[in-house]
Amino acid sequence: MARAAANWERLVRAALRGERLAGAYGLPVTGIAGNVPSSLGNNVHIEEVLRAADEIQDEDPTVARIRKLLSFLTIFSPLGRELDGLLRFRINRHINAVRSSGHNAHHDTACRKPYEHTTVREACPCAEHEDCELAIVGGKRPISETSSEGVAEVCEHAYTLAQNLDPNSEGRGVLQFKTGLMSVIRQKLAKREGGAIDRSHDIAKLQEFYKVYREKHKVDELCEDEMKLRESAVFSGNLGELERKTLKRKKVLATLKVLWSVIEDITREISPEDAEKLISEEMKRVMQKDAARTEDVVAYNIIPLDALSTTNAIVTFPEVRAAISALQYHRDLPRLPGTFSVPDARNSDMLDLLHCVFGFQKDNVTNQREHIVHLLANEQSRLGKLSANEPKIDEGAVHVVFSKSLDNYIKWCNYLPLRPVWNNTESLTKEKKLLYVCLYYLIWGEAANVRFLPEGLCYIFHHLARELEEIMRKQTAEPAESCNSNNGVSFLDQVISPLYEIIAAETANNDNGRAPHSAWRNYDDFNEFFWSLKCFQLDWPWKISNPFFSKPSRKEKGFLGRNHHYGKTSFVEHRTFLHLYHSFHRLWIFLIMMFQGLMIIAFNNRKFDTNTVLELLSLGPTYVIMKFFESILDILMMYGAYSTSRGSAITRVLWRFCWFTAASLVICYLYIKAIQDGTNSATFKIYVFVISAYAGAQIIISLLMSVPCCRGLTDACYRWSVVRLAKWMHQEHNYVGRGMHERPLDYIKYVAFWLAILGAKFSFTYFLQESFMAFLMQIEPLVKPTREIISFKRLDYAWHDFVSKNNYNALTILCLWAPVVSIYLLDIHVFYTVMSAICGFLIGARDRLGEIRSVEAVHRFFEKFPEAFMDKLHVAVPKRKRLLSLGQHTELNKFDASRFAPFWNEIVRNLREEDYINNTELDLLLMPKNNGDLPIVQWPLFLLASKVFLAKDIAIECKDSQEELWLRISKDEYMQYAVVECFHSIYYILTSILEKEGRLWVERIFSGVQESISKKNIQTDVHFSKLPNVIAKLVAVAGILKETESDALKKGAINAIQDLYEVVHHEVLYVDISGDMDDWTQINRARAEGRLFNYLKWPNDPGLKDLIKRLYSLLTIKESAANVPKNLEARRRLEFFTNSLFMQMPVARPVSEMLSFSVFTPYYSETVLYSIGELQKKNEDGITTLFYLQKIYPDEWKNFLARINRDESTSDSELFSSPNDMLELRLWASYRGQTLARTVRGMMYYRKALMLQSYLEKLQSEDFESAFATAGLSDIHFELSPEARAQADLKFTYVVTCQIYGVQKGDGKPEAADIALLMQRNEALRVAYVDIVESIKNGKSSTEYYSKLVKADIHGKDKEIYSIKLPGNFKLGEGKPENQNHAIIFTRGNAVQTIDMNQDNYFEEALKMRNLLEEFYQDHGKHKPSILGVREHVFTGSVSSLASFMSNQETSFVTLGQRVLANPLKVRMHYGHPDVFDRIFHITRGGISKASRVINISEDIYAGFNSTLRLGNITHHEYIQVGKGRDVGLNQIALFEGKVAGGNGEQVLSRDIYRLGQLFDFFRMLSFYVTTVGFYFCTMLTVWTVYIFLYGKTYLALSGVGESIQNRADILQNTALNTALNTQFLFQIGVFTAIPMILGFILESGVLTAFVNFITMQFQLCSVFFTFSLGTRTHYFGRTILHGGAKYRATGRGFVVEHIKFAENYRLYSRSHFVKGLEVALLLVIFLAYGFNNGGAVGYILLSISSWFMAISWLFAPYIFNPSGFEWQKVVEDFRDWTNWLFYRGGIGVKGEESWEAWWDEELAHIHNLGGRILETVLSLRFFIFQYGVVYHMDASESSRALLVYWLSWAVLGGLFFLLLVFGLNPKAMVHFQLFLRLFKSIALLMLLAGLVVAVVFTSLSVSDVFASILAFVPTGWGILSVSFL
Repeated sequence: MARAAANWERLVRAALRGERLAGAYGLPVTGIAGNVPSSLGNNVHIEEVLRAADEIQDEDPTVARIRKLLSFLTIFSPLGRELDGLLRFRINRHINAVRSSGHNAHHDTACRKPYEHTTVREACPCAEHEDCELAIVGGKRPISETSSEGVAEVCEHAYTLAQNLDPNSEGRGVLQFKTGLMSVIRQKLAKREGGAIDRSHDIAKLQEFYKVYREKHKVDELCEDEMKLRESAVFSGNLGELERKTLKRKKVLATLKVLWSVIEDITREISPEDAEKLISEEMKRVMQKDAARTEDVVAYNIIPLDALSTTNAIVTFPEVRAAISALQYHRDLPRLPGTFSVPDARNSDMLDLLHCVFGFQKDNVTNQREHIVHLLANEQSRLGKLSANEPKIDEGAVHVVFSKSLDNYIKWCNYLPLRPVWNNTESLTKEKKLLYVCLYYLIWGEAANVRFLPEGLCYIFHHLARELEEIMRKQTAEPAESCNSNNGVSFLDQVISPLYEIIAAETANNDNGRAPHSAWRNYDDFNEFFWSLKCFQLDWPWKISNPFFSKPSRKEKGFLGRNHHYGKTSFVEHRTFLHLYHSFHRLWIFLIMMFQGLMIIAFNNRKFDTNTVLELLSLGPTYVIMKFFESILDILMMYGAYSTSRGSAITRVLWRFCWFTAASLVICYLYIKAIQDGTNSATFKIYVFVISAYAGAQIIISLLMSVPCCRGLTDACYRWSVVRLAKWMHQEHNYVGRGMHERPLDYIKYVAFWLAILGAKFSFTYFLQESFMAFLMQIEPLVKPTREIISFKRLDYAWHDFVSKNNYNALTILCLWAPVVSIYLLDIHVFYTVMSAICGFLIGARDRLGEIRSVEAVHRFFEKFPEAFMDKLHVAVPKRKRLLSLGQHTELNKFDASRFAPFWNEIVRNLREEDYINNTELDLLLMPKNNGDLPIVQWPLFLLASKVFLAKDIAIECKDSQEELWLRISKDEYMQYAVVECFHSIYYILTSILEKEGRLWVERIFSGVQESISKKNIQTDVHFSKLPNVIAKLVAVAGILKETESDALKKGAINAIQDLYEVVHHEVLYVDISGDMDDWTQINRARAEGRLFNYLKWPNDPGLKDLIKRLYSLLTIKESAANVPKNLEARRRLEFFTNSLFMQMPVARPVSEMLSFSVFTPYYSETVLYSIGELQKKNEDGITTLFYLQKIYPDEWKNFLARINRDESTSDSELFSSPNDMLELRLWASYRGQTLARTVRGMMYYRKALMLQSYLEKLQSEDFESAFATAGLSDIHFELSPEARAQADLKFTYVVTCQIYGVQKGDGKPEAADIALLMQRNEALRVAYVDIVESIKNGKSSTEYYSKLVKADIHGKDKEIYSIKLPGNFKLGEGKPENQNHAIIFTRGNAVQTIDMNQDNYFEEALKMRNLLEEFYQDHGKHKPSILGVREHVFTGSVSSLASFMSNQETSFVTLGQRVLANPLKVRMHYGHPDVFDRIFHITRGGISKASRVINISEDIYAGFNSTLRLGNITHHEYIQVGKGRDVGLNQIALFEGKVAGGNGEQVLSRDIYRLGQLFDFFRMLSFYVTTVGFYFCTMLTVWTVYIFLYGKTYLALSGVGESIQNRADILQNTALNTALNTQFLFQIGVFTAIPMILGFILESGVLTAFVNFITMQFQLCSVFFTFSLGTRTHYFGRTILHGGAKYRATGRGFVVEHIKFAENYRLYSRSHFVKGLEVALLLVIFLAYGFNNGGAVGYILLSISSWFMAISWLFAPYIFNPSGFEWQKVVEDFRDWTNWLFYRGGIGVKGEESWEAWWDEELAHIHNLGGRILETVLSLRFFIFQYGVVYHMDASESSRALLVYWLSWAVLGGLFFLLLVFGLNPKAMVHFQLFLRLFKSIALLMLLAGLVVAVVFTSLSVSDVFASILAFVPTGWGILSVSFL
């Protein structure tokens, strides 16, 4: 019974899940197909079977009953007798429950027909209840066999149940149901008794129905018609008819296939002889042919390989056919076993062999088959076209794919060293190369999480390839030993799972990211194990007993407990700040030695005498001591990896330690001895010699290792042992990071860049005495005051001094010098910021950025756009080259315009579809085709609007000569174009519609005008004052002709032309008829007879009709279009696109030859589409999101209403009443948020652009003009071209990896329905997700994970393409990279663009994608590009002031900042999206991100690190842009910046940072430091500098030493000392970080706009925001390095339209801002109260203004930037909410949002070890300084310096604490002593007040002391609180 119960529960869950899914998709649940979920079917065609049964019901109920009955009878056969008994019990129980519950008669009657041959919901109205057993059992799960004993028993039970429920068979279909059951029961009984079941009647009936059904639907004609319609769809544009035909064809073929399967099943029960008699051979062939049409049954992704399609044009491409042919089975391969089956639609190939031998999963093989065919076809397309007849793949294409795919394997073999599987690459045949490629990709495709171990994959490939070599020597393929087991052949189980299981075990040991990194092995540790020959100890097949596979075990918890695990590999990520020194020790050594040198020079008064030189020689000991410290760190940082690291690495560490220990001892000894013996001693000379030799050797080694030209010499001499030893000592020798040097020119550029920075830095450090950015004191000015302070004896201290009095006033000296040192260490970033901004500005200007920065510039330069477009974005056209060589510029301009027009018009139409422009602007922006007979270029109307009327006014006013008139008109080029176009258009239109005499009249008039112009008599022959009359008549003619033809309009047109004749002849034009007397005679005769214009041909030609409409517009539009388009976003996009046409970019290749690429978007659970509920949800102020959007995008809202044919006054409720309008509204709102729908729409523009480009390129090979001769402006249906669609699909793939899509579907989440909707609207969209399948195996619950790829079928449902089983839970590391990793196997192409789901794209930018991809083949340095950086536009800048700050800051970094990083600095990394990866390079080297838990929290940047270490090259390109959203609210921004800062803190600990810092040359290392972790360290150092300065001033104030020294300085009139004591701190790094933003504004917007924007930002308090962000970065960066706690922080990315409560702000900002802001404010108050400043109030203000600004910003920014933050009612409510939260006691299960106590525990959760607690305790001790200093300044101390004063203050504090406890007693705890409690509290209060009064009156205690005690005790209280809760 256990098994039956388990199956029953699984059946119920699956059925309920199916019903919920149907509702989630919004589809009606009808028919059997609607109620049977696909997850229940063993037959993969279950949905087709049941859908066919429902359809046949209408055709022939008898046949339908046969099919349905067979389906029903086979449901429970696997369950047997046990399930029958369970069903009987449960059904009876349900019937009794229904009857006892008093269901009404309708329900009771309905429940009596559960097994009726109708749908479940029709059979039982109670089926909507999930607990209704009858609803669940109503017919599910068909299987092929129906002969088990359990079926007969179920049928008998069903018959009995039906008889009991409906004895008289009154229910619909019950009688037929009973009859069918009885028939089957009899057949089963007959079979038991040995009798035969007669199936002949069923076969005959089904066969007859098959014939009738097939003839009725005309199957052959239907398929032919659909094929013709597809092929002609380009010109017909009848997409709806095509969809109807396709839908009908699919339904009919699916039904026929099901009928054939039924006939096959029944035929098996009779003898073959009887079957032949019943089914003729001809009929059998017909049915098999119909069943073989499997295009819609066998799903495919891009290329239909297992089901060749006759309609998909992609299979007709020669390169695709050649690629398929290249993989075919050949005679050198062993035979496949007879049991191995291959689909009939294709022949066997290499992948079938590998599938058979190694047991790869079927869908993995199918996926990689398409992948490899795709790669080969695209490589072949770049080499040239193949012949159409039997194309053969080129050897070069195969070699390119082979070399790229296995490049990492070859390098791995060379590094170990190890001989590859093949002996010589050149001797490999094409077939062998393809076989190895197939093997590698099959391994990669099934490796799951092991894909993060690229060298681990090389190890697996190496052994499998060797096994394959052995198998290929045999006649018949046999399973590989490494993949074979008792359960069969499985690569996943035998090869991947063991490796996965140990990775998963180690991951489980990280305590959900809280364990130290040293306690468990991450992905990098596992991968680096394969960097040494030690990995071959794992043997093959895997030697599971090897310690490598030992799973970690945890000891019992205790003080000395530790985890036992296999050691880490070569690097351990210990959590310490020392990593900053360890990774960048050369920087710190350089800075410290330079500071020491400057100090020596300054203290020797710039005199370079013997003493100075001697002191400068102390740099030698400094250097070796710091190197010694580095060697110690090498040993310490490697702790935890000694047991597993390579012996050479351990030897190197120990050898360096010994070397630098000895060197430091020797050099330090010699230096000390030289000082003692003098400069003339032998010791001094030896020291100089030693130090010179050592320094010379170090310089030579550095030059040889860094300078490119010297590096080549080093590589050439590598065979010398001395060189190898020097390199080994100087740098680590790992698999990655070798040979990262750049070519000489690049090296010179970034060296010059840094020499300029360092020169400015050290000049500032030494010489500058007054600066607006830092201290007024630097090194040299502090020398004299330092000497004076050291010389002072017996200084008066206001407190009990422990340190300084007898130690040369050490703390005072420290207070002076500490801020100087801090500034010295961080100002390198300041100087870098300024220099990079200047450099970036100059590079941007060189690249022509910002040349078109306004819509006026777009108008002015528009005539140059076609030529620039043809040069950059269009493929070369032979005709254009010919025109250019012949110098036919007019024809060339028109030719360019005709090619440019379709692209420009499509750009404009997309702007309209996106509602950025209205219909009027659309008409103005559209450009004519320019392929007609007009001899001019026709420009868009927005350039020519009102120009005719301006020209008319000029003509009327002009009294000068014809030349002067034309000169005045020609000053405006577009006015000239408008006049010329009107002239030619009028002539062309009139001659096209008029015939005979009417046409003759037009020709004579225009020839007369032209003759007048040639004779320069136009001023006398034409009366320009009458031109308005002519224009009016022409408007009348054009206005009539643009309408649809009718008799009345035709008559009106003749009359209008007649009126035009009268005006021209009698008012405007003097006509000389002497030259053409005969023609005029003929014209006058026709005029007299009234038939002059009777022969009028109505303009029905689309091109002519467009010309008439255009003429009408030219003659009627009087308003200027100078501000078209009006929308700012439309302007920005057009400005950027047109500007990019003049920038440098690679020449575009034809679409067929371009690189193929994928777009890859990870998605979790973010918003897909805004629902109506979300749009209508009101905040506390009654504001809805929809209302908010309508207000911030008012013009776009109006355009949207016009697009859906609604009036502007339409209310929201009216839109909600229409389903179509409601969907459009949801899309409109979603396209303005950061939603997946917006991202998908933007990325699908790539496909649209490629289709347009491919379509027009195809026409280019034909007759371009004739193709559009009869088409209007909007009649280019390129989307319907099969060739264009196929070409786009071959070059572009879009995969959205929706990690939990399967769970969302199962739970009926709206996100699943919205994703399905996106797939329906975008046929090329693919969705990958992880399907979690729960099952019971061997009585135990089992969970299996499958990586799946789906697309939408024609019915709008998911169509599964691939399903690849994973070895286990895919999420072992960080979520996003794991999500990317599982789905990356479904991407295609040479490149992959990583796009986040908050991004957007634009059609006009998609046109430039093929140019961008060509950058992979451009010269960008020594190394080929591996990542192409792309410019971003932050589209959320208009949402709020905060959003604009983030937008400007982000724009500055992604443009100017990254521009400099890429060139000249060569250190650009991957900072996120939308960079384009060399896909093959990265998928063979670990992927596009790293996924180890916590350490790789900022997963994106590690792809850049990995790419650089593996000799990639990351470039940056700004001629193309992609949209990106940013967080728009303060809390969202803080969470985002906290995540990034925490991620940078983890980067400090990482091996990637260490290796790059070690292996870069010195100057490239400087660039890398200041642009990665150095930025955050300098940010933190900026805040530390404030603290250092203020604590120094506080020390001088509270100790009294400041006043004492000041008094002496006044007496001695020591101005230098006086200046040093009154140093003013004006440091504001924000001023300099704003420089890149300002220069970026100037470059791209102009000086005036930049100034206005900057001032506007200041009024919007941007400085407050950026200062606040400074605190966010500092807090999270420092906390992460010290304690960890970095994690992904979901920001929401929504619109901020609601007020944030103070309690929430407090929880978020208390530790990071509020406490620190109060601390800074307290320091400033204490200095104000007790400090001494000669400058008075002005001096204090200058000293403290920046610190006060920081404190106020940190304290009040959450109020300032909070909606309604200062509204009094909300302030009151916030305070009440905060106090309730503050005083609510925590407990088990209480969250931080509910209680302060629980929140405090959560805040300190990251401090989970003893070291962290000790460190936090030490840091918290600073709060006790305030009390110690303040009590000695109180009047009550009476100037005493005794320690007793301090201890008495603690006694007072204890008393106050006791009183606090008294007043805090809970009345509820003393419910029986309420009166006593109140009395006690009153007495205590009175005694406190009395004591205070007595102390003030009778002792020295003053009122000011009361306030001083607050300054003393508040910080102490916080210190106690901080320490006690650790």
